Amino acid sequence: MTDAALDELPSDVAETIDQVQYEETADFPVERGYVWTTCAAVENGNPLFWDDAVAEELTGGVIAAPTMLSVWFRPHHWTPGQTSQALPLQVHFDLKEQFDLPEAVMTDNSIVFYEPVRLGDRLSTCQRLRSVSGPKTTKLGTGRFWVIDVEYRNQRDELVGIESYTGFGYRKAGT
Repeated sequence: MTDAALDELPSDVAETIDQVQYEETADFPVERGYVWTTCAAVENGNPLFWDDAVAEELTGGVIAAPTMLSVWFRPHHWTPGQTSQALPLQVHFDLKEQFDLPEAVMTDNSIVFYEPVRLGDRLSTCQRLRSVSGPKTTKLGTGRFWVIDVEYRNQRDELVGIESYTGFGYRKAGT
């Protein structure tokens, strides 16, 4: 088999590149208790998140800390009626399974912020596979790199952020 053939993506993977996958809406609206708890946990005393007058002056009202973007989609380990465990970043787990790569690490993460997330917003999200590399060998093992974007929108369909992840799924040498 040629190197080019090894680098080719299976059609079921190639067809998902740049396609919207796993659309979902948060189970609950953005609320102040989560904002204060998160800020308290990291000792973030920025008055923008604690003082309504400051928030009004700077952003036209209270907003959530931008770094909380993914908080609203972190699945609870249990909810009433749940039949299976929800996984964040499902595209990542799909790729591990499709390529039979039992191990994986995230090698890069970046976030671009757009509209601020405000109290009461009901966010929705989707995932997009942006790219998958050919086979690569690193100190960890042999596998593939992939880039996944998670897009976040508010109930007005305004883009509030895009989180990009680069993952490396791999098989340890000798396994």
